[in-house]
Amino acid sequence: MTREEVYERLNKVFQDVFDDETIEVHDETTADDVDEWDSFEHINLVVAVEEEFSFKIPMGKVVTMKNVGEMVDIILELGK
Repeated sequence: MTREEVYERLNKVFQDVFDDETIEVHDETTADDVDEWDSFEHINLVVAVEEEFSFKIPMGKVVTMKNVGEMVDIILELGK
């Protein structure tokens, strides 16, 4: 899976979780950039990402992610 393929799928996940079809995420996107991305929605987002990519993200990695780029790196690492 390429980074671009991950972003195509992630954009759909973000759009579904936040009910906003205009969301387009990139490496530097953070919770500050997305309306309603709070700690509760972060949990919903992680669950939706895990369902989309069919694996669990270890809690240690969930709590250290600083931006979407780091999330993509984790997805690519776990998806090998």
